[in-house]
Amino acid sequence: MKKEYCGLFGVYGHPEAARMTYFGLYAMQHRGQESAGIVTWDGGTIREQKGMGLVADVFNERHLGKELKGDIAIGHVRYSTTGASLIRNAQPFIVRFGDLRLAIAHNGNLVNTLELRAELEAQGSIFQTTMDSEVFVHLIAKNLNGNTIEDAIMKACRKVKGAFSLLIMANDKMIAVKDPHGFRPLAIGRVGDNYVFASETCAFDLIDAEEMRTLNAGEMVVVEGGKLTSYTYCESTPRRQCIFELIYFARPDSTVFGEVVYERRKKMGEVLASEHPQKVDFVMPFPDSGNYAAVGYSQASGLPLELAMIRNHYVGRTFIQPSQDMRDFSVRVKLNPVKSMIKGKSIMIVEDSIVRGTTTRTRVKKLRELGAREIHMRVSCPAIRHPCYYGIDFSAKGELIAANSTEEEIGKFLGLDSLHYLSIDGLLSSVEDKHSYCLACFNGDYPIPPCQGAGKMCLEDQG
Repeated sequence: MKKEYCGLFGVYGHPEAARMTYFGLYAMQHRGQESAGIVTWDGGTIREQKGMGLVADVFNERHLGKELKGDIAIGHVRYSTTGASLIRNAQPFIVRFGDLRLAIAHNGNLVNTLELRAELEAQGSIFQTTMDSEVFVHLIAKNLNGNTIEDAIMKACRKVKGAFSLLIMANDKMIAVKDPHGFRPLAIGRVGDNYVFASETCAFDLIDAEEMRTLNAGEMVVVEGGKLTSYTYCESTPRRQCIFELIYFARPDSTVFGEVVYERRKKMGEVLASEHPQKVDFVMPFPDSGNYAAVGYSQASGLPLELAMIRNHYVGRTFIQPSQDMRDFSVRVKLNPVKSMIKGKSIMIVEDSIVRGTTTRTRVKKLRELGAREIHMRVSCPAIRHPCYYGIDFSAKGELIAANSTEEEIGKFLGLDSLHYLSIDGLLSSVEDKHSYCLACFNGDYPIPPCQGAGKMCLEDQG
């Protein structure tokens, strides 16, 4: 199973900044279900509320209506890709440096964290967390002497290597930054005369904000006194945006990297149908991830689409776990097939991706037990053969099923009559800007080498 990384949201100049941020985080809950936090600034005092769990569990009316005062706010939902699952690692992260109150929220992963951390500790820095995000704070503080906060942030961003989209509150300034390759999404919008920032535009829709544009790779935007100023802090670098935003992570009603997610996923299904046709009784997805590619596959092939697998939408993190003798219960409690639709039928399952294959195998086995005559699968992305070092919790290479097995071997392991993946060329033909995406998890072509110097930040170091 893939796990979401993080979601960022920020509001500048709105009297209900904390409440707006709450709704923005709520819309992006799918990006992280481990912890949530909001930090506000009222012109003299910085305030915070953070906690483990879902957005609706961390904040209440007292926090939003009384305690989190101020018209500037940033928020964060987190899944840990680096750093343990602890409350002290929840973001935004706050530091006090003289008269400066600094809060930072980070989406992404740095690849030279251990190297930089060792260097900073040798110079006297004391770290409070295990997050790579805290490296930014120490680098900014180190560069503040004699420099503006803008200069200090730009110097820090030139020092780090990896994926990062940042929202930073520095007293009465809000600063948004994206790494030179633009790995992680971050968009700019407006509510009236007030600026808002979000990892996904679905957050803008909930608060009725107007989307302006996506932050550019290597860009820093500063909002102060209601005025927005843009800086380019690095030399031109080829964009390498994370294509898994379009394949899996982003909500289908979002626009990410300037592309409508729903349309891209549907197009992937259409191309998949042309690359790997198969005569079956009907097409079905494993909801919800495969839904939109399945629509595309069905329409392009002329095969009927059936929703023969039903998802239970009320399974939460606090669901009481069954005893050990109830095998595969966690899989069955989430999805259950419509039995009468399966018996004697030839089925085409459209899935968005396969990582380890264990969950898929269990679901296919259940369909066999219900009497499916044939089970075929088409996957709307290429085979994942390489780990991600930039913020997606893909396993070490040895645990990726496609890293060590052929397509035919994977199909047999899963219990399928046939299995085919979308080709890399097919994937690229499904997006508008085919030259701007990172494909490292498919082809091993890493835009930034995954290990840097003596302090090697490899996937084994991730929490």
